[in-house]
Order: sequence, then structure tokens, then C-alpha cells
Amino acid sequence: MSAAGSDAPGVLVVRPSSLGDIVYALAVATDIRRQRPELAVDWVAEPGFAPLVSMCADVRAIVPCNLRRWRGAPFAGRTWREVRAFLHNLRGTRYAAILDLQEQIKGAAIARLARGPRHGFDRASIREPLATLGDDFHHRVPRELHFVERVRALAGAALGYRVDGLPVWKLVPPAASRAMPSRPYVMLLHGTSRNEKLWAEDDWRALIERCEGAGYVCVLPWGDGAEEARSHRLAAGFDLAAVPPRLSVPEVAAMLARSQLAVGVDTGFTHLAAALGTPTIAIFCATDRRRHGVACAGPHAEDLGDAGAPASREQVIAAAGRLLPIAPD
Repeated sequence: MSAAGSDAPGVLVVRPSSLGDIVYALAVATDIRRQRPELAVDWVAEPGFAPLVSMCADVRAIVPCNLRRWRGAPFAGRTWREVRAFLHNLRGTRYAAILDLQEQIKGAAIARLARGPRHGFDRASIREPLATLGDDFHHRVPRELHFVERVRALAGAALGYRVDGLPVWKLVPPAASRAMPSRPYVMLLHGTSRNEKLWAEDDWRALIERCEGAGYVCVLPWGDGAEEARSHRLAAGFDLAAVPPRLSVPEVAAMLARSQLAVGVDTGFTHLAAALGTPTIAIFCATDRRRHGVACAGPHAEDLGDAGAPASREQVIAAAGRLLPIAPD
């Protein structure tokens, strides 16, 4: 998917990070293409998340924006070359609307550089009020709503259409992953960047024991050294627990799309599983399930636990029994 550079009518979405929020924001692309089919959708994304955005059939082009690396090496020749390419791609199209969904100053700065009327949340709705200075039009959306509801409402207000029904994602992951088991499997997504979101390892092992007893392989993906070590601890002693090599975002998406069930803490891949239509259980330990849960995706997804009240192993095992199909041989 190439960078933008056409004068065809389009909308630019500014949501460069993070994984879970990009997943939910991608529902906006499907809304726009359904409600305003004459408008193409381009997307500003950090390179690490561009493979996720490229899976969306409703996104025309991606404008790569590597702010993290540029801030770390502001005087490097590579930085200046990439910034020039970014500005060329960003300003190559005049947009019918620019949707700033980042809620931060960095998003406002990017939106300000693009050509077209800029829409964002108002001061009462946004995470960083100073970011409203980068927008031309401000929309009030209650902060207590789920993020997917908030961004869908903002886009509808900006483009003049009514938002209704469940969010829809047109995500097309790769056909296969190198780590895909040969028999039915479940994905257990225990990793997160915040320790307070972690679920107890003894509870994970109780879930693995139950899934293995039903005949399912339990796949334990990881993203860093600490998560890899935890995957191996959780898998120890089980015949059907598998720790794959480190997987890319498209590889994880491929596995999630074909998994019989995904169980995870409040982390990006759990939200991606729900958006892909995979039966999903999200375990909440430290965050508000009403604002961050997966149940918004439909009846195939359940939220368990809440901030300060983690789900018990019995609750998760019971939910897995409801969502899993008949056990394989």
C-alpha cells in the first residue's frame, strides 16, 4: 500500500499509534467507505503499526511517520531524508477532511501540516486540551464512551453522517503464519506493557490445563524477553502448550484469525482478535472495561473483570466453555 499522493477526494486519518487504539479507529474507515463511498481513506501511521493498517481493505494509502526515531536522532541525515519524504507524501493531496484521532499534541502537529480542514475533539473531550489548537473544527464527544464509539462519532460529525450499529472492520490478515499449529488451537495473550494489567500465572496455567484437556493446543506468543520467559513458564509441563518464535504483527493477526478462541489481558492483540471476529475473552485487572472492552465488537467477544477486580479463573474457564466450539478429537 503506497503513500498518498493523489488529488482524488479523500479523508486523512491521523492515528499513528498505539496498536489497540488503531484497531478500534480502523472501524472509522469502514464507516466512511459505507456512508461516503466517494471518499478514499488515507492513514498516518508509525512504521511499526503500518502493517496493521495495511490489512484494512478500506484504507487507500499509508503515510509513514516515524516520530519516535526522529526525536531520538534529530540531526541525522536519515532523519532529514525521512522527514522530507513524509512532508512530500502528507502534502501531496488536499483532503476533504483531516480527522485527528490521536488526542495528543503530536497528532495535532501532524494534522496541522496536512492540507484540508482539520477535525478533532473539543477541550472537554480530548486527552491533551492543548492539542485542540491544531484543529479547525472541534466536536464534543463524551469521554466516558468506549474509544471506538468516540472516534466513530467524531468522524460522523465531521463528515455529516449518522453512526449506527456495531463497528465493522474489513481486515484481511495473511493466509498463514509459520507458527500455526496443525491442529485446532487457542491463543493466550498474557503480555502487556503495564504490569498492573497482568493476570496471575497460576490462573493462566489452570486455563491451559482445561484447554489442553479439551484437546486444544495453547499458543503463547510474546513480544520481549520478559514475555518470552513467562510464556515458557506457563507452558512448562504441558504437552499441548506451544511457545512460538517472535512473530510480526501480520503473523499474529494470521494466527488470531484462525484461532478457535483468543483469551488475553487488556492489550492490543486482544482487541485485534475481537475485530477479526475470533471468539475473544478480555481479562481486565486495572482498566475500565466499559471504555476499553472488546464486547463492543459483538456477541463473539466478552469482557471479564474490571479495574481493581480481576476476573477469577472460574469465570474465564466458564466463558471459554461458552465460546469454544465442540472440543476436537
